Amino acid sequence: MTRSPDKYYQARVLDRRDVSRDLCILRIDPGGPFEYRAGQYATLGLEQGGVRTERPYSMASSPYEEALEFFVELVPKGGLTPSLFQLKSGGALLCRKVAKGRFLIDLRSGRTNHLLLSTVTGVAPFVSYVRTVYRDWNSGTSPMPGKHRFFCLQGASRSFEFGYREELERYGSEAPWFTYVPTVSRPWDEPHWSGETGRVEDLLRKYTEAWRLRPNETTAYLCGHPKMIENCRGILERAQWKKEAVLEEAYYQAAIKEAGGPA
Repeated sequence: MTRSPDKYYQARVLDRRDVSRDLCILRIDPGGPFEYRAGQYATLGLEQGGVRTERPYSMASSPYEEALEFFVELVPKGGLTPSLFQLKSGGALLCRKVAKGRFLIDLRSGRTNHLLLSTVTGVAPFVSYVRTVYRDWNSGTSPMPGKHRFFCLQGASRSFEFGYREELERYGSEAPWFTYVPTVSRPWDEPHWSGETGRVEDLLRKYTEAWRLRPNETTAYLCGHPKMIENCRGILERAQWKKEAVLEEAYYQAAIKEAGGPA
């Protein structure tokens, strides 16, 4: 089936930051008007040899920003990320004109606590949430955050994989409505690390108690590795979280598809 070129913008890379050899942050000019809500994803693609390959990627940028920002993990044998990782500033790519996704901040249920659980690149939509709410809070022209509170627990194997750690810690130090805790699962590789250790699911019970998060007052958001999502969902269900209070955005496992975008 031939895809209509009218569905795509000719996008370009504005700049990139290499977090590690297999993680990078790309800022992209989508190539035209692009409306979205915090937590949604864009579909990026490249055309090579007459073959177009595309994948969805959650945006870390806020809708208040002109550029789109993505936290991308290299999948060595993936269909798209090896080529994305070759792009430098000015590099061209495709961007579908319409954002998609329903992994949005829950403002309808009446629950005012938001528990954000992620692994590595799964933090991207949460960065979008927090940047957006922080802008609203600073401007004083929005009802957000109001009574809403956000608690983010992010896991990674090693600390260098936290591409937004400094930014999120800054928000946590400035905004009384946001708390951020990073945790590493391989502390024996990092004797200098003084923060939390263990997987997200290992610490979930500890922090729901420490933060006094109750099922009837809290929406949980699970984003990243499918196994983390499965484990955390089970823990929350056993703690009486109802199904509608647990939102999920699973990223494909590397062995199946590209990592870094919604399943």
